[in-house]
Amino acid sequence: MERVRDVSELPKAHLHLHFTGSMRPGTVLELADKYGVRLPETLSEALTSGEPPQLRATDERGWFRFQRLYDAARSCIREPEDIQRLVREAAEEDVKDGSGWLEIQVDPTSYAPRLGGLIPTLEIILDAVRSASRETGLGMRVLVAANRMKHPLDARTLARLAVRYGEQGVVGFGLSNDERRGMARDFDRAFAIAREGGLLSAPHGGELAGPSSVRDCLDDLHATRIGHGVRAADDPRLLKQLAERGVTCEVCPASNVALGVYEKHEDVPLRTLYEAGVPMALGADDPLLFGSRLADQYELARRYHAFADEDLAELARQSIRGSAAPKDVQEKLLTGVDDWLAS
Repeated sequence: MERVRDVSELPKAHLHLHFTGSMRPGTVLELADKYGVRLPETLSEALTSGEPPQLRATDERGWFRFQRLYDAARSCIREPEDIQRLVREAAEEDVKDGSGWLEIQVDPTSYAPRLGGLIPTLEIILDAVRSASRETGLGMRVLVAANRMKHPLDARTLARLAVRYGEQGVVGFGLSNDERRGMARDFDRAFAIAREGGLLSAPHGGELAGPSSVRDCLDDLHATRIGHGVRAADDPRLLKQLAERGVTCEVCPASNVALGVYEKHEDVPLRTLYEAGVPMALGADDPLLFGSRLADQYELARRYHAFADEDLAELARQSIRGSAAPKDVQEKLLTGVDDWLAS
């Protein structure tokens, strides 16, 4: 019988992890107690029990409920030391899961009112990333994300800020929140600013909305990566386009089921994308609310989609190649993947 290798020892890159959603449950509870924040009962119970809250965001009410829990967790981050702790702990968790490179996604406007404004906030985050990288040995960078629920002019401001710090740890520009709201083309100028400044384009698409939202990200925002992108599986022509362009989809299996994008783990179209040649980078999305981290996503691929170790190794390679990691870092991680497979 063939030995089953430990996926937590498989070198990989993590390209889809949200800042607030990366927190450990115990950290949220401690910070809430520290600042006297009253958490929603459903969130408090979930964090205490270790069972993720029941979330289904396929309708507006469900998405509002998800956002309410997310915003409650975010309100517990108030001081620079909280940022330092969050980033250090996220790095520690990734290292345990075999990650050699992490691009953590953040909208600094969410924290700016308490931290002195946009520029100080981003500088605090970048300083925390550098410190955590030194302490853990994990390669880390930041992807600044605009909120599609806000005005496109806000996104342009963020894009300029992201470009300004492109040499100090920002590698990409994203667009998050409910993709059913706002047209991708409304944010085309912000993404043009980011691309012209040398940043990769990684908007969310193809999660709560269908394949058309993926196509909009490609056509209007010239995406080099797609956050999620799983709904592209509904359109064979779009799958072919993604494969031909080498656009990496940041697929988050546990999140897809938790939010009701798919009913069961077996329904997530990992095999469809993989066999169509679409590059993928498995991601944890928001472990705080979905209850699973990076290595768990590989276990889901193994358990529910019959991915053999050779397939899991290829997924890891695709995550590494789709990252903004320097070539020497990529080569080291790719060698590690080969070593894992040969062990």
